[in-house]
Amino acid sequence: MVRILLAEDDDSMRAYLGRALERSGYEVVAVATGAEALPHIDADRFDLLLTDIVMPEMDGIELAQHAAAIAPDMRIMFITGFAAVTLRAGKAVPQAKVLSKPFHLRELVLEVERMFGSESLTGLN
Repeated sequence: MVRILLAEDDDSMRAYLGRALERSGYEVVAVATGAEALPHIDADRFDLLLTDIVMPEMDGIELAQHAAAIAPDMRIMFITGFAAVTLRAGKAVPQAKVLSKPFHLRELVLEVERMFGSESLTGLN
């Protein structure tokens, strides 16, 4: 099963995304900040880091750079509502996918499925 670490500071968005991904067959560990995500990255294995870019304490770009150093095989997808930071994210972590808010849950699930191909289970019904 594909394991996803979700870092999103907006409580309702985090719950919404987590539920949608779980319903689509993914195992999701959801945290509110980049700082909360660090111990999970250090202690466990995830296939995907799905992170908001703009968060307090540690932004998603810093988190992704840490993840890339600790777990270079982990894939990274940024989610953001700020167009200006999209360019910065692409430069800092060029292999990462960037999904701009607002997006439909189906779009998110399809992007995850594209990343993992046959490893993914199902689409959002």
